[in-house]
Amino acid sequence: MSVAFTKEQDAEAAAADLPDRPISAHPNLVTPEGLAALDEALKSARSAYAAALASDDVQADRTPMARAVRDLRYYAARRASAQLAPSGKPADVARFGSHVTFDRPDGRRQSFRIVGEDEADPARGAISYVSPLAQALLGKAVGDTAQVAGDEIEIVGVV
Repeated sequence: MSVAFTKEQDAEAAAADLPDRPISAHPNLVTPEGLAALDEALKSARSAYAAALASDDVQADRTPMARAVRDLRYYAARRASAQLAPSGKPADVARFGSHVTFDRPDGRRQSFRIVGEDEADPARGAISYVSPLAQALLGKAVGDTAQVAGDEIEIVGVV
């Protein structure tokens, strides 16, 4: 048996044993948009699994199948545990689903929406409700201050 063949088998075995994606111990709160995104991700994972199953390369390369199975397990579990957060009318205090705008001491004004963990994308203005920033903002109203990373921020808007 050649060394190259042995290395290929080792790579295949490693691909077949991809670790599961970690699932948070926090409640899986989601917004309506987050629930729709989970549904879409689960649909995509099912499609990837079907494509990997139909592929003639499954015996040669287990990586696509391993990824598809891992993602399917993850998104099925996240969808099953999803709890749609109540979406009442805007409140005067920051809560799950709120858009919160605040001023930093350096003069920057920032705005984030407090969302579920799978929806969080700070670059797009969405932070997880379990993040330190969201924890500091929850329950605050316009005019309140909060401590974030050693700085005091002032809440200037809650929608």
